[in-house]
Amino acid sequence: MTICSRTAAAFAVASLTLAFAGQSHATVFAAWQVANVPFGDTLNVRKYPSGGSQKQAAYPNGTVLQMTGRCTGGINLLDIANQPAWKQEQTVRYRWCEVWHDPGQNGNFVTGWAYGKYIAPH
Repeated sequence: MTICSRTAAAFAVASLTLAFAGQSHATVFAAWQVANVPFGDTLNVRKYPSGGSQKQAAYPNGTVLQMTGRCTGGINLLDIANQPAWKQEQTVRYRWCEVWHDPGQNGNFVTGWAYGKYIAPH
């Protein structure tokens, strides 16, 4: 094998390694907060994106949530993060967005769903 071939092969292996490393299990969360919930009420986070789904937890206005970025309708919070806050809120207003939370406050984090009308960028 020539030096040129070895260099090309090494470059190919390094490129594949970097490509797979970029797809590691690292996750980025978007910080959003509970907002617009009527006084004395809370936002219910549900197991599935439906108002009839099992309630996992309830959070008052101002609670900061870790959002996975995924919302129904193919919307990704990370894709709209550079837009003005009002536009982000408008984009998710009638969508369900996935939350990473600890409903039992015991270290067992799970995903749940929050209705977009009641969340805002933090």
